[in-house]
Amino acid sequence: MAMSTTLRDVRLFVAAYEERSFTAAAERENATQSGVSQHIRKIEDRFGVKLFARGGGSVQPTPAGESYYRHCIELLRLNEMANRSVGRFGAGLDGEMVVGLMPTMTRSVLAPALARFVALHPNVGVRIWEAYSANLTQQVRAGELAFAIVPASTGTVGVKTTRFAYTPEVLVSGAAAGREHMKALRLVDLGPLKVVVPSAQNARRASIETYLASNGVAVERRLELDAMMGTLDFVASTDWVAILPGLMMAEEAARPVSPGTLRRFTVNPIADPPLGMDLVRIEPARRPLSPAAAAFLDVLADETARVGGVWGERAGLYEEAGVS
Repeated sequence: MAMSTTLRDVRLFVAAYEERSFTAAAERENATQSGVSQHIRKIEDRFGVKLFARGGGSVQPTPAGESYYRHCIELLRLNEMANRSVGRFGAGLDGEMVVGLMPTMTRSVLAPALARFVALHPNVGVRIWEAYSANLTQQVRAGELAFAIVPASTGTVGVKTTRFAYTPEVLVSGAAAGREHMKALRLVDLGPLKVVVPSAQNARRASIETYLASNGVAVERRLELDAMMGTLDFVASTDWVAILPGLMMAEEAARPVSPGTLRRFTVNPIADPPLGMDLVRIEPARRPLSPAAAAFLDVLADETARVGGVWGERAGLYEEAGVS
């Protein structure tokens, strides 16, 4: 009599597939390495086909394993949806969720979104994890985060990606830089720049470097900082500049320009050509968003559109500056 495959078997297989390691899969699913191996061997024995090629300290899925994985994540997702459909008959939203956000979101959008959400759903525990995209992606794949907002990039196994928003990139310098605040500029016209950039592990670094090189922007020096608050403090007090997402500088962009206005930063849209970034929502492919996470996502999207709307209102700056 053939052995049946349980949801536990499926979860361990999915973890091994996504992690490419029985040891990492065991850590993720609170199992032992030998236990993971035994569960997967059980599935292979049942179907009489190898799901992984073992060797060299890692495991690689066979064509059969690739096919089985696609159905397994759909099975896990449907199972979770069935469980939650019953839960909807209970009271209002409750429980706890953990969401990952990059500094672009935490500096500008998080506070108003969080204030709205906790007022609407006081029985939901919210934890926000701030990190850069590489770390957030790994945490989403491991199931440690309900979802995260990160820059668009190539797909990651085990992660479902959905477009979330767009933000222009802007030039940020100290208030003493002598540039006209919120005037659109061509970076190539500014002469050699001293630029603070994120490290190579940051998804935005390649985009910034490609833009600078392809548009002939002269760079005198580069300084790597993967600390957003440190970057802002450094730029505010020196003659260095940074290229940052407009969304996180929306408060400065919206502040009226008038004599006597105290500013730490001068913010300038980048033009001819503009530079921008698509943000995406990533979530574990094997399960749907919980009702609480979906509700928070709705509020977050509303606040992102509201806060980021300042750049739509400022679209005329390019024409006013005479920059095409």
